[in-house]
Amino acid sequence: MSKAVTNDRGARYGKRPPARQRSAPNPSAPPSSADGLLARDVAVSALFSVLIEKRPFDDVFAKAAAARNLVARDRAFARLIATTVLRNRGSLQAVLRTYLEKPLPEHLGRLEQILLAAAAQLLLIKTPPHAAISLAVDQCRADRIGKRFGNLANAVLRRLSESGSGRLASLDNVMLTFPDWLIDRWSRTYGVAEARQIARASLSEPPLDITVKSDADTWASCLNGVALPTGSIRCSHVGRIEELDGYNDGAWWVQDAAAALPVKLLGDVSGLSVLDLCAAPGGKTAQLAAGGARVLAVDKSAGRLARLQENLQRLGLSAEISVADAQSFSSETAFDVVLLDAPCTATGTIRRHPDILYLKRPEDVAALAALQAKLLRQAASLVKSGGTLLYCTCSLEPEEGEEQIAAFLSEHRDFRRRPIALDETVIPLLWRTADGDLRTLPSYFSEFPDGLRGLDGFYAAMLVKADC
Repeated sequence: MSKAVTNDRGARYGKRPPARQRSAPNPSAPPSSADGLLARDVAVSALFSVLIEKRPFDDVFAKAAAARNLVARDRAFARLIATTVLRNRGSLQAVLRTYLEKPLPEHLGRLEQILLAAAAQLLLIKTPPHAAISLAVDQCRADRIGKRFGNLANAVLRRLSESGSGRLASLDNVMLTFPDWLIDRWSRTYGVAEARQIARASLSEPPLDITVKSDADTWASCLNGVALPTGSIRCSHVGRIEELDGYNDGAWWVQDAAAALPVKLLGDVSGLSVLDLCAAPGGKTAQLAAGGARVLAVDKSAGRLARLQENLQRLGLSAEISVADAQSFSSETAFDVVLLDAPCTATGTIRRHPDILYLKRPEDVAALAALQAKLLRQAASLVKSGGTLLYCTCSLEPEEGEEQIAAFLSEHRDFRRRPIALDETVIPLLWRTADGDLRTLPSYFSEFPDGLRGLDGFYAAMLVKADC
């Protein structure tokens, strides 16, 4: 086992990773000029789709990158540009405004996204100025609506490259980038100071977390990572995941350390019948199957289930797959365990999905809480007597977590809560609610060095159905 140290929160952490034995592709290194223009066009196109058309980033980025046939290195650079803008949009906008004599008129095509992408390269990614500026000007002049602003873009970006870094450093990116409604919500729920820590952590790029079938310490050493006390491996790797040792052998899969916790609350699942509702993308399905459970994975998206099946095949694991809506799914037999990873606002995963900052609205919380209540009622009907209902979401909103379970238990007297039983060295007391449920925050694991900090925000509760 790795030698462990204790931090001020009482959690035990594995060894710091050793120096890397081999170099990995660096996504911050810009491509050649022609390829660089394609990569920047994909980044700007994705930004326009998220910020103006309000479409999910992963979907639009994948389509744009495929349409331009980007190779892996250029794809990584395009993603880096786009996500850097999404994490720093407020402060980048503020810096750009200081170099404009008057605000830009509205409806200027992709001009603002081009300027934001170039500013991110110059001030945060540290792309050579000549490449970032000249290609941004080329993008402006190729844009049907914004082409007449090519000279303006050139002048603004040159001035920004000379003096923008100092101005950027003086700004409060949390307050400029985060929507007020979300900061206000977190301040009421977690307190002002913790809300700011959560927001700051949510704007950082996350490390790579991995769940292994077995022997986490050995794989941590092999992958130059940290063996976390929760059993996950954390890496600061940059490059193609498919090229890491063990990927093609099916030894592990990518899964945030917090997302891997709910299934671990169940303990030994060997031989149990488990219904995994809303199963895609499948990390929890893989955990259950690797633990020896007989799993039925249900999701209403055939495409997402197909990807889940492909991943199970790579891992050498098996589960029954069913395309169905969890709201109406029925079964002739009840299950030992029903896992409901419910659709939610996903506010605990902003560090992985910064587009949430621009796509979610206050009214989404109530709407999704209503859906979760329906799903919980349906899930409860599928649990056998003496069985367990495991509910979880990646939301930080109490309406989707603690309050949801309180309302459920008040209506379902045949269920009772089962508090977390895992050792404190695995799940610290800080991560447990007063009722014994799981609650993680993005501000946790702050003791790690840069590039290895943070954790997705997750809530999970285990509910046991009374024996008849």
